[in-house]
Amino acid sequence: MIATEKKRTTVYQPIELDFNLYLVTDRRHLEGKTLLQATEEALKGGIRSVQLREKDLGTRELLRLAYEMRELTLKYDARLFINDRVDIAIAVDADGVHLGQKSIPPYAVRRLASRLIVGVSTHSIEEALKAETDGADFITLGPIFQTPSKMKYGKPLGIETLEAVSRKVSVPVFGIGGVGLDNIKTVLDAGAAGGAMITSIYGAKDIKASALKILKVLK
Repeated sequence: MIATEKKRTTVYQPIELDFNLYLVTDRRHLEGKTLLQATEEALKGGIRSVQLREKDLGTRELLRLAYEMRELTLKYDARLFINDRVDIAIAVDADGVHLGQKSIPPYAVRRLASRLIVGVSTHSIEEALKAETDGADFITLGPIFQTPSKMKYGKPLGIETLEAVSRKVSVPVFGIGGVGLDNIKTVLDAGAAGGAMITSIYGAKDIKASALKILKVLK
């Protein structure tokens, strides 16, 4: 007999997040800097939450980078999330894990490591509601605006969908996909808790200055 999936039996209360800018790594956007160097510039600019998301790396290489990123984020009292790899998040004592739609669900993560903060990537109202039901602490929703890095998810959802999701779910929602200095206030006005960014930070000529400017709007 094949065992059926069994969800959590107790209601989980999401934690209160202490950040509103969620930096997602992508070393393809860097020019003349290592990922650690660029991330440290962002941390110097005030960013206090980083998701390590380098999907092309093998397990050992990703683990090595995760240890280095953990050391760096601790130096600046910042949160570290590991994309998808719960095992690596546990190994490096990261603060949390970020799950995709094909990852194990949040309630399964909690059975492995209840202390981890769990974020989930969503691309529709239905996925957002499912992530909340499954026990996510927060969700990212996107793409909100047109952006090359999110083309595979189809056309942008737009501010209207972000506003609708922010009303329907009780966990914090972070808009992702083309979010930056020029539109972060629009994202906040739609009810989002903040923005998740890649290019707006890592693609900037002055990473520290870019982070400072965006955080000033968020505050």
